[in-house]
Amino acid sequence: MTNFEEPRPTRILVVDDESSARSALSELLREEGYEVQSAADGYKALGRVDQWEPDVVITDVKMPGLNGLELISKLREIYPDVAVVVMTAFGSVEGAVEALHLGADDYLSKPVDLPQLLIVLQRVLRHRALQREARHLRSALESQRADQRTGVIGQSKVFRDLLGLARQVADSPVSVLVTGERGTGKQHLARLIHHWSGRRGPFVSLQCSGFTDEACARELFGVRDGGAVLREGRLREADGGTLFLADVDELPHGVQAALLRFLQERGFCRVGDSEPLHADVRVIAATSHEIGAAKQDGRLREDLYYRLNVVSLRMPSLRERRDDIPLLAMYFLRQFAAQAHRPVVGFSERALGVLLGCDWPDNIRQLENSVERAVVLARGTEVEPRDLPRELMSKMRGDDSAPVIPGASLREIERYAILRTLEHVGGSTSKAAKILGISPRKIQYRLNEYRVAPQAGMPPVPPEPHAHRGALK
Repeated sequence: MTNFEEPRPTRILVVDDESSARSALSELLREEGYEVQSAADGYKALGRVDQWEPDVVITDVKMPGLNGLELISKLREIYPDVAVVVMTAFGSVEGAVEALHLGADDYLSKPVDLPQLLIVLQRVLRHRALQREARHLRSALESQRADQRTGVIGQSKVFRDLLGLARQVADSPVSVLVTGERGTGKQHLARLIHHWSGRRGPFVSLQCSGFTDEACARELFGVRDGGAVLREGRLREADGGTLFLADVDELPHGVQAALLRFLQERGFCRVGDSEPLHADVRVIAATSHEIGAAKQDGRLREDLYYRLNVVSLRMPSLRERRDDIPLLAMYFLRQFAAQAHRPVVGFSERALGVLLGCDWPDNIRQLENSVERAVVLARGTEVEPRDLPRELMSKMRGDDSAPVIPGASLREIERYAILRTLEHVGGSTSKAAKILGISPRKIQYRLNEYRVAPQAGMPPVPPEPHAHRGALK
């Protein structure tokens, strides 16, 4: 059974050198449901704040030792999130104004009127909550902008988990093996790891398929003929940086042995030369195939596999991160609309339904190409289903008009409500469940049923993903 933690009561620290006033105010606030502690002067108040972390400090202005104004200055310097309310003698407006200038949130005249105090407390707490929310939103926006500058688009949990692991291993020099279907963004993930690693050298890539042993060795290690270096080789080019090996399981066998020696000893020789060379290179390899099968049929040496696979990262397919499809589609749309000087600003609901209903066998690459085509063909400011590639349009079935009532079964009405709500929230089962008042598990169960026996009226929606996916171009 799940236990939910109850929110704690609002904490208030009362600071006043008059013992009777301090005790009376503390008791009144406790009766109102607040958690209250008190302090006799500013120095003791700072000690309490450090240990207890109140939400609000209510302080008198005139106190021996550290007075209320000095306490406000210290609090704003050390504990900027604590709300502060000052109490001043009746008519002492100057002290209240100075307190506000120093960072107090509000003030009260003494003797304190309880109803007025409760109103002030609600006001300052609400104001502080809004300030915290604004900071979080600004931070999230800056993070999103920074992510988009590096091409990181997506908020799905599986994608963010992947990025978190990639950031964690970026600073280490260990080899990384990236697996995943074609078009999922394995090379882009490798570039991000290089970017986050802080390595000063370049990012160099090599497509390992289609080479003979000798041609691949020349490309990777370089060539020397007599006294002349005819080709430096990718390892030398990547010195101080990162070498990305795409389709590493298709690397010729003779080169696999030489690459293994480099990973073990950090040394290699150019083709036609016996002089040993060294390079500080971090290797990230990638494959679109099941790596176990590549080992089993002998395409990839087992000892090389273990050297490359110190850390393994699996890129999810687009099917496994459907929540990111609207974000990616809008990112590509803005990009291509700006390049083509087209006035396209978004997708119609039907077009978004088509995008969400596709399986995307070629993943993000296919989505990008589809959006580029749609931007060029769009006749208005929104992409319509007719602007999308024909193979995507084949996913549309009939029209998406509402079931006829009376005449439709409850099952048809439920199906329509679930799929239309999913379209509205961009494919998020959790958001749709909240709107519909049902559990995300029930939506996922229904989506599996709809895929087996689709009915006319809505584009088919595939089941929720079974594996991890990440959103990288």
